[in-house]
Amino acid sequence: MADTTISSELRERIRAALKANPRAMLMMVAAEMGVPEAEVVRSLPDNQSCELDIGRWEELIRSFEALDKVHVICSNGAVTLEAFGQFGNFSTSGTFFNVQTASIDMHIRYKNLGAAFAVEKPGHMDGFKTISFLFFDKNGQSAFKVFLSFGAKAPTPEREAQFNAIREKFRLK
Repeated sequence: MADTTISSELRERIRAALKANPRAMLMMVAAEMGVPEAEVVRSLPDNQSCELDIGRWEELIRSFEALDKVHVICSNGAVTLEAFGQFGNFSTSGTFFNVQTASIDMHIRYKNLGAAFAVEKPGHMDGFKTISFLFFDKNGQSAFKVFLSFGAKAPTPEREAQFNAIREKFRLK
């Protein structure tokens, strides 16, 4: 990832904002603080985030196929797109790593990926615990997010076990 090191003072301000509002949308905190969203994720309190080995991006993404259906969010400066579906039918074509199933058609510019995290935090809409894998580009901006739980219910024990297994397998050493 690009050198986006932030000052310890700014990191503490981010942590204080997240502690004051644990349900805050991470992208909104990033915008308010003027930092890349990846730095907000790195600043999550209470071990809510775990950085993953982005060098193993393909293996990590392929591991999502076993999860059945997940909630995928992609955002940029003008639009947010959400999909509910299953990863699979992977291929590589030029600079793209493709996920092409009946429910997800996604083309990832894998050379631009800079960081990935496993994140547990209260959902911004309802406060229920969400578990997710967040991917960022080399500038720390969101690439895409894969939620194993999303919306008005807590993750099932099975989902928690799947999340924990993937997090531990790809944890940055």
